[in-house]
Amino acid sequence: MRQSSLVVVANRLPIDDSVAPDGACEWRRSPGGLVSALHPLLRHTPATWVGWAGGTGPAPALPDVDGVRMHSVPLSREDLRDHYEGFANATLWPLYHDAVEQPQHHRRWWEAYQRVNQRFAEATAEVAEPGGVVWVQDYHLHLVPGLLRALRPDLRIGFFLHVPFPPPELFMQLPRRAELLRGMLGADLVGFQRAQAAHNFAQLVTKVLELPATDRRIGIDDRVVRIGAFPVSIDTAEMAALAARPEVAARARRLRQDLGDPRQVILSVDRMDYTKGIEQRLKAYSELLASGDVKVRDTVLVQVAMPSRERVGQYQILRERIEREVGRINGEFGRVGEPAIHYLTQPFDRAELAALYRVADVMAVTPLRDGMNLVAKEYVAARVDDAGALLLSEFAGTAAELSQAYLVNPHDLEGLKQGLRAALRASPADVTARMRAMRAYLHQHDIRAWARSYLSALDDRGALVSSLTSTDGTPDGTGRMPAPAPRAAPAGSPATRHAGG
Repeated sequence: MRQSSLVVVANRLPIDDSVAPDGACEWRRSPGGLVSALHPLLRHTPATWVGWAGGTGPAPALPDVDGVRMHSVPLSREDLRDHYEGFANATLWPLYHDAVEQPQHHRRWWEAYQRVNQRFAEATAEVAEPGGVVWVQDYHLHLVPGLLRALRPDLRIGFFLHVPFPPPELFMQLPRRAELLRGMLGADLVGFQRAQAAHNFAQLVTKVLELPATDRRIGIDDRVVRIGAFPVSIDTAEMAALAARPEVAARARRLRQDLGDPRQVILSVDRMDYTKGIEQRLKAYSELLASGDVKVRDTVLVQVAMPSRERVGQYQILRERIEREVGRINGEFGRVGEPAIHYLTQPFDRAELAALYRVADVMAVTPLRDGMNLVAKEYVAARVDDAGALLLSEFAGTAAELSQAYLVNPHDLEGLKQGLRAALRASPADVTARMRAMRAYLHQHDIRAWARSYLSALDDRGALVSSLTSTDGTPDGTGRMPAPAPRAAPAGSPATRHAGG
């Protein structure tokens, strides 16, 4: 069994579901942010990725991808139903997103969650070299750090939560709340997107487990577990370089022509999820059309809604509601050859997304709750022309960093409409000033700055951090050295300048 000094553990492997005839696999850019965030790091760091390959039955043997070993963990149909669709996405996901939908609780889901987490921990224990570093990702695998520590106490274990962590009054609803907290405390470092999430975690550990805790450290047994906020980011230079390609710029011009060459284009790119605020956004846009503030001949909305968790009943119902609303709006306000909304559900490759970003005069990112939202950061990175207005929900983690965006409360319909009007009517000088400030921030706080920040806190030996440089010796390939590594900050401190996301 070949072992690795860095092991990333996540629910999914970052590869296409199918292997090409020549045996090759490719990186899969998921609708969420995890693969986009970790891909640039792992291309330059010898590592193993432990995860599910996407099918049911025995775990397939997979080739390396970009030098990263793929170690698959098997899931049965029952595991998929009860662990992934059940406890992870019908219990934890809604609870962690402010209970936008009512969380469901079933004992067999919890039993499957325990079983699958044990399987992931055992697989990780097999591939991690002695004294190696393991980085466990997200809410599907809360129990893995604790289980893995029992199997391999020699390992340095990190856990990072990509989604929000709820306030105590919500988390306390969980029947198995103590077990989840103990599982996370198996890590040496527990990372969150925002400082408030670390504060929530510390409060719960004190309340539920009666352990001594601050917003930075928690004492358990004879160990100290460190906690903090480390806002995930993107490969800013890679997205900027892609958007600057002549063929992408040409594609953007063609897309605008295909849309009827409107005066303004509004773009939204989401996973099909009730947390993304798609219905609220469509209602606000519909009312702007009805009031005459927006006219179809001048403005068009492009809504990309990539399918997600299609076997989960709540998502099937959501998709039906959104498609009905799009049909109603187009039927009421559209014209022949001029729909009010272009609604797309197919996946887009990176170049096509970059072209869409360059087309969009307004990028509307208005989730009801989001751990970070990397689409907003991708849009800013792609605007190499320093144009484009970002309309951003206050409840996306990104808002703590990109404070120059047009910030809105997506729960407030009038406020959402007002924000859309402001972004559409903003002067070019205001748009440019805001975009330049956000782009400057992202160039200093890119994916490698995030990885350096987290891994330097986890692995004080420095071996992994030293590999997080590009071939020219700088972290982002732009000639810039990184900003100082963000540090965990106490809850309530200004989030735009610290590692809160």
